[in-house]
Amino acid sequence: MLSDSTARRARRGMMREWRLHLLSVCSLTVTFVCLGAALLVVTNLRVVEQRWAHAGRASVYMKEGASQDDIDALRNALLRIPAVSAVRFLSSGDARMEFGQHEIQGKSELAALPVEAFPASLEVEVAPEMPDSELADMVGKLKQLPAVDDVETYQSWTERLARLVRGGVAASALLAVVVFMAVLAVIASTMRLALQRRRTEVEVLKLVGATDGFVKKPFVLEGSVQGALGAVGAIGLLAILFLLVRGKLDLELAALIGVEPTFLPWYVAAGMVALGALLGAMAALASLRKLVAI
Repeated sequence: MLSDSTARRARRGMMREWRLHLLSVCSLTVTFVCLGAALLVVTNLRVVEQRWAHAGRASVYMKEGASQDDIDALRNALLRIPAVSAVRFLSSGDARMEFGQHEIQGKSELAALPVEAFPASLEVEVAPEMPDSELADMVGKLKQLPAVDDVETYQSWTERLARLVRGGVAASALLAVVVFMAVLAVIASTMRLALQRRRTEVEVLKLVGATDGFVKKPFVLEGSVQGALGAVGAIGLLAILFLLVRGKLDLELAALIGVEPTFLPWYVAAGMVALGALLGAMAALASLRKLVAI
């Protein structure tokens, strides 16, 4: 438990060397921004992965020669499955029209595709709680029907997204190691310089009988505050950038992926601040070991 005397001495030392500490906090903010940005990307990728892990949708593409009776019979059979909530028939013309509503400007070669390039399909809405094994069994049976050309459940896309998330987590872990080293180096250098500038004060304290712990505590507290402020500054800067980017984000893109962009969860932000404070205290303590005898 830190005493009021320790807090006062730490505050007085930071006010006296405010330029040095401000430079250190700014450097730490830039460092934590890199880690926070990586965590922000991973957070949103994980949200998209969870959203599409059970997308609740399957597209049954019909063969070109499939009759309307075959389509109606298949639609009625699908509606009798308890886990299927709705089945919508999408003709080739309807598919071409929906594509035209979302076509990208400048893609004239795509706009020139004939109606025959868009197969008719049955868009099946399934309950989110439907087990993957049951969905896979239904897809296997549908593919065996003569009128069905193919069935798409978007599972392969989900698996690729899951691999992307795992790669992002691994990259974030590697970046975290780099951030740890940078934080330790910046705060250790700052504390060594601050101790050198206050060498006379430390020597006077030692002469009047102050213990090493009494001398060290304000510096450790200063290092902890620096680390925490650096993380807080990074979170604030990321929040501003996130709001700016989110305001310019195309709403159609958000509708396409099915989720809205999200900021860092509170526990991740709190963890960054706690990590900054802990690393700051460790760096200050490590730098003092060489200059203040324990």
